Parts: sequence; C-alpha cells; structure tokens
Amino acid sequence: MHFNKRRALIVASSLCLFASEQAVAQILNAPDMGKLIATGGVSQLEGAGGGGLTPWAMITGYGTRDSFGANAHTTLVKTQDYSLASSGVALGIADRVELSFATQDFQGSLAPLNQLRIKQDIVGLKLKLAGDAVYDQDNAMPQIAIGLMYKRNKGVEGLSALSVNNVKQLGAKDDKGTDYYVSATKIFLAQSLLLNGTIRVTKANQMGILGFGGDKGNRYQAMPEISAAYLINRKLVAGVEYRMKPHNLAVDKEKDYSDLFVAYFPSKNCSFTAAYASLGDITIFNKKRQSGPYASLQVGF
Repeated sequence: MHFNKRRALIVASSLCLFASEQAVAQILNAPDMGKLIATGGVSQLEGAGGGGLTPWAMITGYGTRDSFGANAHTTLVKTQDYSLASSGVALGIADRVELSFATQDFQGSLAPLNQLRIKQDIVGLKLKLAGDAVYDQDNAMPQIAIGLMYKRNKGVEGLSALSVNNVKQLGAKDDKGTDYYVSATKIFLAQSLLLNGTIRVTKANQMGILGFGGDKGNRYQAMPEISAAYLINRKLVAGVEYRMKPHNLAVDKEKDYSDLFVAYFPSKNCSFTAAYASLGDITIFNKKRQSGPYASLQVGF
C-alpha cells in the first residue's frame, strides 16, 4: 500500500468537504458544553481526543451538534532512560469534526543518549461518520470516525559526536509522514463501560519520533489499538490501552505500547490523567524495556 504527501492532502481535503455546512456555520454559536462529562475523552499523546495512547471516535470537547468545544493539554511520560513531553490544542466542531495540533519533545537522560533531543509537530483531522457512542444505547452500532495525523520530525540534537542530525541518518526513509486511522467507540451506560477499537495505517517509528519507514521495512502497515475504560463514577474513570507498533529500524527494536490509567474530571473544564505506561525498547543504545509514569492535564470547554 503506497501513500504519498499528495494523496494525504487529497484525503484531508475530502474529509473537510464531507463536513456539513451546518457544522461550519455552528462554530459561531456560543459553546453549550452539552455533552456528558468525560465523554470527550482526554488528549492523546499525538493530540487527538481519546485515551492517552490511542484516538477514539469521540470528538474532543463538550460541544454538541449545535455548538463547538476546545481544549489545551500538557502531558509528560518519564521512563528509566527517556522523557516525552507533549502539548497542544484541539477543536471540536458540531460534534462532527475535530482539528488538533500537538508538539512532542523527546529527550534522553542516560548515557550515551543523555544529550539526545528530538522534536516533532503533529496536525490532526478527525471526522465522525456514523453512530453515537452515548445516545444510541438501543443500537449495537458504535460511533465511527476516520482521521489522519500529519507528522513532521524536526531533527536530532545531541548526537553530534556520531555526526547525526536527522532521523534519516539512523535508517529512517523519511522525516515526515501521515498516519491514517478508523476508530469505533461504544459506551454502555448501564454497565459504566467504554470500549474502543482503532486500526491505524502507519509506517511511523516510535510515533514518528524516529522517522518513518526504515532499513527493515518501508510500507504502510495496519496496526490495531484497543482501549477499555470503566466509569467508577461520573468523574472518575479507570482503564487500559494497548497499541501495536511496526518494526522498521534495525537500530530500534520497537515494541508495542500499553498503559493502565486513571482519569479524574472535577468539572467539564478540567481533567487530570495518571497512568503507568510500558513503551518497550527504544533504540539499541539503551536496551532495557522502557516504562514509567504518565501524567496529563487538560483544560477546555
């Protein structure tokens, strides 16, 4: 399967065209914050609305189909040898279209990679296609959305001794790329349970932090991602996520991601997420499996 930048732009344009005129017009209405608390999810590491590791079919924010919602987030994941900071903003329009922007800052903390620093920008677009995860309780059909994430790696710092300043020098075929995904989300109110499944078509290495494609493979692959969350009460959610990853680089024995999380929603304007994340191996220079705490703050409406 072959995708290029031109095709990515065509897909993005098509998604925009599918957004209804009503959705565009309603962005001018005042935010109504009419959705149930916690149903907008939190901000995912790449900026989309959902869990911490994987996007959901839910549209971010608390605006209903007659309004809009928005939020900003900051997230930090700290493992034994690395840290990953993510911050960004997202806009949900008429509970139909989601636009997001996030920037990631990846840093090493243990020699020989203690000076390593890699940054990446991510622009996201999501379109709700069908279903309603909350209000269609008499219908088995989940809410379904499609989306894309365009990612641009901004280079490598701290490896001047190895004359490396770009991820392509580590074996990646490109320093920019696009992920495409489809998500299905269902909330079972009677059981206080949320289930989500996502299929992501990607060739990103470590979400794109180590570029796209590589010496072991340079084709798009379909990677499944799953989330399950239990609503302990209206403001407290606990859950688990699992995200499969490709393995394209000889210098990076990339493994799947997973986490256990708890999210607290004191109000619709604020949420806190704490998790323990397992990110697998990250580069052959520090060979032990990377895991550690994850913390995120989201504010919005």
